[in-house]
Amino acid sequence: MVEQQSGTQPSPVRGARETASRPSRTRWAVAAFCFGGLAINYVDRAAVSVALPFMTDDFHLTKTEQGLILSAFSWTYAVMQLPAGWLIDKFGTRLVYGACVLWWSFFTGLTALASSFAALLGMRLGLGIGESGAYPSSAKAVSAWFPASERARATAFYDSGARIGSALSVPIITAIIGAFGWRAAFVTMALLGVVWAIGWWAYYRSPERHPGANAAELAHINQGRDTGPVPEGPSGGRIRDLFRHRVVWGMIAGFSCLNFVVTFFLTWLPSYLVDERDFDLLKLGFFGMVPGLMAVAGSWAGGLVGDSLLARGWSLTRTRKTCLVSGMLLSSAVAGAVLASSAVLALVLLSVSYAAIAFAMVSVWCLPADVAPADQVGSLGGTQNFAANIASALSPIVIGALAEATGSFVVPLLLTGVIAILGAVSFGLLIRRVEPIAPSPSA
Repeated sequence: MVEQQSGTQPSPVRGARETASRPSRTRWAVAAFCFGGLAINYVDRAAVSVALPFMTDDFHLTKTEQGLILSAFSWTYAVMQLPAGWLIDKFGTRLVYGACVLWWSFFTGLTALASSFAALLGMRLGLGIGESGAYPSSAKAVSAWFPASERARATAFYDSGARIGSALSVPIITAIIGAFGWRAAFVTMALLGVVWAIGWWAYYRSPERHPGANAAELAHINQGRDTGPVPEGPSGGRIRDLFRHRVVWGMIAGFSCLNFVVTFFLTWLPSYLVDERDFDLLKLGFFGMVPGLMAVAGSWAGGLVGDSLLARGWSLTRTRKTCLVSGMLLSSAVAGAVLASSAVLALVLLSVSYAAIAFAMVSVWCLPADVAPADQVGSLGGTQNFAANIASALSPIVIGALAEATGSFVVPLLLTGVIAILGAVSFGLLIRRVEPIAPSPSA
């Protein structure tokens, strides 16, 4: 009789048990969907910015009018943040996120039919309404699907979708414009959004209802939670009660400064490179995506550093504030671009600034899940995004008006650098501790 060697052939029963005891990775597929949604979000958002230098011949827009077009998105985007967060908490991430993508894809497609300044303005206003739900939905999904120990990496993952979308919008949109004209770019992106929404509705469920999440993954997701799974349903708290807490005001002030800075990269960067650094369409399509790609690296770094510091025993307060303050301070490098003697050096400084702002952005979107009661994560995410996007709405108008008044981007970029420093001060001084706030009493 041949003797079987011990340990060389694991039994099928033992292997099945070991497999069942390992957490499945459905949560990362959910994060990947959020990544894709935000990538499409930012390509659609930035499409006008990339196309605008080449649309001007059709619309005969002044710099001030261009600033209004670029900022119009943020007007409705900001106003809709509070209702979007409430709707997400009330009706669930699956329904609201998918509906938001369909809405903004509709207005992206309609932009191809615009024939006047007023029509283009209207399309941008409609786009902002739909896109308002993307970040709060992603924050809510990560809150539901990830434990605190993985939250920074998950947030960095989906936020890097926004950075990749911002970066790829330049070569994608310029390539479509070069081949088919600027109107075709908006039709293409609208169809892509519809495909994503169908996939999201088909795939997304809460962890307890998702067939792909095994018991081990559910236990992993809920580790350290006293209240159990994140609820999907009506919130018992009131949005106005969130404003009683100093940490919320610190989140709002710092994020507003951050958004003023990041909006420059999403709106005026292509025009700056064309007007001030003499980039043609080919150079814009190739080099214009460099800052966005660096922002992707910055976003990933923000997630890895955040989770690494927590794993080393740093407190949540120290971890989040370190990432926020350092990222905002380094992002002030945007002001240095005005002193650069060459386009290459200017592009390097802009890339450093955008990477730093993406590094800080990860911690910004960890804060709602870190701080809010479980049934108000979407509401707090919408609240901070509402205030921040008022600054985002003002940014392209202020930059455009100053550029037109002074004849260059020198003053606008210097101002942007100062605002980055103010953001670091806001995060550093207004936020004392990052810890869960008491649930609001029912209305």
